[in-house]
Amino acid sequence: MQWYEILIIVLACAFVVGVVVWQILRKKKGKSGCDCGGNCAACRGCTHTQQEEKKK
Repeated sequence: MQWYEILIIVLACAFVVGVVVWQILRKKKGKSGCDCGGNCAACRGCTHTQQEEKKK
């Protein structure tokens, strides 16, 4: 393998790890990856659905 191939692999792995860490931090803050705008009825990731379940 050439040095640039190794660099590409390292950068790709760093990108994937970065996205995973970013999603974990968003989840801890109470945000989700759901982009439904609160219009989905059965989305467990939706914060609107979670708030309604807490009220019940």
